[in-house]
Amino acid sequence: MKRVMLVMAVVLMSALQVEAQTTKVADKELHGAWLMQSMQFEGEKKTVCGKESGYSQFKYYGADGEYACAQLALTKTGKVVVMPHEYGTYTFKNGVYTEMGRSVKDGDMVLLDKNTFKGRWMNRHDIWKKATTLPDKVVKYIVDCCKTKEMPSDIQQLIKQNVFK
Repeated sequence: MKRVMLVMAVVLMSALQVEAQTTKVADKELHGAWLMQSMQFEGEKKTVCGKESGYSQFKYYGADGEYACAQLALTKTGKVVVMPHEYGTYTFKNGVYTEMGRSVKDGDMVLLDKNTFKGRWMNRHDIWKKATTLPDKVVKYIVDCCKTKEMPSDIQQLIKQNVFK
């Protein structure tokens, strides 16, 4: 009887584990601000982001398809530096993700649950966590920094004409 109970328990636990792995996370769970928790280049040691490393990355996914990405660094003097990377659009439908019009390979961006996604960029594997406690003021500031990175073409031309003559 004990063996039967043990076998049933193992089968039930296996079934629950398979069900948990196949549970689909709604695409809308991607909406909001995210912070990189760790990154690991293939063949190298994992880097944990945050206070100890003085480095992280930020991504914002708006419900309307707005996308922003920036690097965040803490200097030796304790100042925060925001380095805007890009600003534009993303799509995420039925688990298929694109950012800035670039498609990603299947499995290179996976929403694991409503607070975690894993990503792959070239040979780097990332873990991201939803930044649920990040104040709206900070999110807006970083997104605005990313927006201003995209310089209007007329300003581009004026700088070329007047600085790089």
